[in-house]
Amino acid sequence: MKKHVYEEHHLRSIIKAITWRVLGTLDTMIISFIITGKLKWAITIGFVELFTKMFLYYIHERIWNKIKIGKKVKEIEYNI
Repeated sequence: MKKHVYEEHHLRSIIKAITWRVLGTLDTMIISFIITGKLKWAITIGFVELFTKMFLYYIHERIWNKIKIGKKVKEIEYNI
């Protein structure tokens, strides 16, 4: 029997990072606006953190992809 290990490719990690950061940035902008009362500050803060956190998430995701904790190898019963 062949064993297959599936791992995420870089593109998938990038797409996940982008979609997660869009949600996170909207949250940050709303919180920033509530705290400062200034839309310009909220947008500026959200714009800066969008890129820094997206980069950090990508690095975090790639590191976790190499860690075996919580991963299982699935056996395929048959191949066509």
